[in-house]
Amino acid sequence: MPAAPRGGGVRGLPARLRRTWDRPLTAYYVIIGAGLLITGLGLVMVYSASMITALTYDLVPSYFFRKQFFAAVLGAGLLFAASRMPVRLHRALAYPILVGAVFLMVLVQIPGIGHAVNGNQNWISLGGPFQLQPSEFGKLALILWGADLLARKHDMKLLTQWKHMLVPLVPGTFMLLGLIMLGGDMGTSIILAAILFGLLWTAGAPTRLFAGVLVVAVSIGFLLIKTSDNRMRRFQCIGATDPGGEGAPCLQAAHGIYALASGGWFGSGLGASVEKWGQLPEAHTDFIFAVTGEELGLAGTLSVLALFAALGYAGIRVAGRTEDPFVRFAAGGVTTWITAQAVVNIGAVLGLLPIAGVPLPLFSYGGSALLPTMFAVGLLIAFARQEPAAKAALAMRRPGWGKRAAVRWKSMRRRVKKRPSGER
Repeated sequence: MPAAPRGGGVRGLPARLRRTWDRPLTAYYVIIGAGLLITGLGLVMVYSASMITALTYDLVPSYFFRKQFFAAVLGAGLLFAASRMPVRLHRALAYPILVGAVFLMVLVQIPGIGHAVNGNQNWISLGGPFQLQPSEFGKLALILWGADLLARKHDMKLLTQWKHMLVPLVPGTFMLLGLIMLGGDMGTSIILAAILFGLLWTAGAPTRLFAGVLVVAVSIGFLLIKTSDNRMRRFQCIGATDPGGEGAPCLQAAHGIYALASGGWFGSGLGASVEKWGQLPEAHTDFIFAVTGEELGLAGTLSVLALFAALGYAGIRVAGRTEDPFVRFAAGGVTTWITAQAVVNIGAVLGLLPIAGVPLPLFSYGGSALLPTMFAVGLLIAFARQEPAAKAALAMRRPGWGKRAAVRWKSMRRRVKKRPSGER
């Protein structure tokens, strides 16, 4: 009986998976696949979760879906453009995007231009049903600017000095945080702070310096929470399964848990959610994960988590394998942004974290959040293409390569046939 092939069967599965993951184009395809699958599934869930809300406002059931689909089409264009841009062009865009984001965030605070939603003044009305949230573009601006800044200091061997690692990165970030907090948006401020920590971590900040910045950020956050009754109520609703007494302060947190609990293993079916009929506020935005759990069950929620995990892991691989400091810092920043925001959103829905009011990246309704996030995914794709092994593998797939390979294969077969049988 012939021996079983090495690495075969269940025992060899980890080794085969490891070899597959180590292939040059694995991260490239994982980022594309996970990003598009999250966006596509998000479109389906936005349509399902938003129908009742649209009817409540006397709109057609597909109103929010149409707007999200339009934003997704624009985002796909941005993703494709970003994935094809050379790294030097991404670096050149860092300062224009930063200046544009700061200018728009200043406009938000001007009466008559800025628009408040749910108590937070962080929107600009573009006329009709269209609104823009500049703080979402501030996340992308911080990543590009911070990565370019740190990369230039890395080339000049300055990152070994703590003052060059912190200045002007930390003051610039605090300027953005101040503009965002003027509008009362604590959730976006948390994500911006996470991006700062991600940039410092990938830049190799020493533990003492990293811990110092973290202590300052946590202290400021604690002060902002302690001085706001609304934020204190959100902390008190962690893990709540009862909406509460007068005013139902924990209504959203409790009904999010109800939605997940009623989903079971495979859910009640697409479109069959009960909680979206008015009991669950923000069903198509901040709490769309709860509707996903109710309609698609544990299988659906675990699928979403697996896609985010794959996207995050691929981003870490891109950051870890490159020799370009800008690519490393920017990939680390984008990965931190998407994973941290997903953790904050899903943690709030599960009752493990306070409700921060941030959308689930690529998944929740909101064009202002979707457009810069898809551009950021395009950045990761571009960086994955820059790996030397990936560039070589993609070069083999250029037009005409298939014909040349076929000619070489036929030539090799002819040479083999001409050999004497003893030489085979």
